[in-house]
Amino acid sequence: MFAYIVRRILYAFPILLGVNALTFALFFMVNTPDDMARMQLGEKHITQAAIDNWKQTKGYDKALLWNDEAEGLAKVTETIFTEKSLSLFVFNFGQADDGRDIGQDIKTRMWPSLAIAIPIFIVGLLVNITFALLMVFFRATYVDLGGVVICVVIMSISSLFYIIGGQFLVGKLMQLVPISGYSEGLNAFKFLILPVAIGIVSGIGAGSRWYRTLFLEEVSKDYVRTARAKGLSEVRVLFKHVLKNAMIPILTGAVVVIPTLFMGSLILESFFGIPGLGSYTIDAIQAQDFAIVRAMVFLGSVLYIFGLVLTDISYTLVDPRVRLDG
Repeated sequence: MFAYIVRRILYAFPILLGVNALTFALFFMVNTPDDMARMQLGEKHITQAAIDNWKQTKGYDKALLWNDEAEGLAKVTETIFTEKSLSLFVFNFGQADDGRDIGQDIKTRMWPSLAIAIPIFIVGLLVNITFALLMVFFRATYVDLGGVVICVVIMSISSLFYIIGGQFLVGKLMQLVPISGYSEGLNAFKFLILPVAIGIVSGIGAGSRWYRTLFLEEVSKDYVRTARAKGLSEVRVLFKHVLKNAMIPILTGAVVVIPTLFMGSLILESFFGIPGLGSYTIDAIQAQDFAIVRAMVFLGSVLYIFGLVLTDISYTLVDPRVRLDG
């Protein structure tokens, strides 16, 4: 078991290094430091002296990959790639273009993002699986047909409709919760309940249909017919056998959501004015603050790979054969 986990972790490092190198190429080779200086200064007639001063202040005045002017190991270490990209591996995110500490911003903003994402993930997963099992239990009936129609309708409507409609109906007309904003402590509940509810409802369509497909595939297998032949009830067959044997694809789907638990929901946080990592990224893109965007891309990659490792480990708990084959 330990060797299996170590192998999976070691596999992650080359992937993360490749993502880091690709991100560096996109940010610095396509968009040169001179271009970044011009966008940040935002003046029509910018002198080269002003550009050079901005680059020196922000640490972009060095060579990209290889510093010919340095000696020895400094040829590699005194470069933009080492200082701006490789430093991310030790979670040294540096400073934003406006001087803020990115690491401190992430520590502060991750909690509002988690407050939204964790309830959406847990409650949404339970609702989707329960609804899917209900449709499978009443498969080939009007209940199943009606459930599929509801899922298709939910999937066909843009998430922006749920956000704007929820704000107008629940926030403005009924005045049950604030339309937008955020507060610390227990007062945050009234600001989070509406975006969490919208996140759960908007995900029912795709999630329930996918789980329904998994469960329908399982109920047609031989072991299910054997369980029924032994006299087990349909409810027990679904929950004890079908759900258990569908756990691997369920875990695979769940890992996609893990990065969003920390990274936040871009659309929800922006529309509801919640100071999480999602709105933090959107604001950085609008301000063309490449230091923040680069840090968030790297952090998202780390979290996604971490989620894949956790999924591989959870596979061994659900099906020990995975450990032997891996």
